[in-house]
Amino acid sequence: MADRALRGSNLGARSMESDENVVPSERQLTAYVCPEGHRTELPFSIEADVPPTWECRCGLDAKLQGDGPEPEAKPVKHQRTHWDMLLERRSIPELEELLEERLTLLRESRGEKPRRRKTA
Repeated sequence: MADRALRGSNLGARSMESDENVVPSERQLTAYVCPEGHRTELPFSIEADVPPTWECRCGLDAKLQGDGPEPEAKPVKHQRTHWDMLLERRSIPELEELLEERLTLLRESRGEKPRRRKTA
C-alpha cells in the first residue's frame, strides 16, 4: 500500500488555486465595548449583518459601539422548582392529607399513640 501512495505532494496541505484575479470583499471595522470597558475591534464584510452584541474576552456581552441597533431582550423563562411541579400534580388539601398519612405511619412505626386530626 505504501508503494502506491502519491509522492512529492502534500495532499490537502496547499491549495492548487492561486490568488490571481481574486478580489476580497470590502470590509468595515466594527467596535464592541463591554461593561468592564474592554474594547474589541472586528472586521466584517460590508455585506454581512453585524450582530448587536459580541462576547467579550472577559465573558460579558459587549455592545456595538456607535449607532448600532439595540439588542433584543430575550424573554426570561421562569425556572420551575420542585414545588411548582408538585403543585401541578396535587392540590394543597391533597398534600396535607398525604402528609398526615405519612406522619401517622411514621408515628406507628415508632410506637407512638396516634394523634387526633385537626378539623378546620
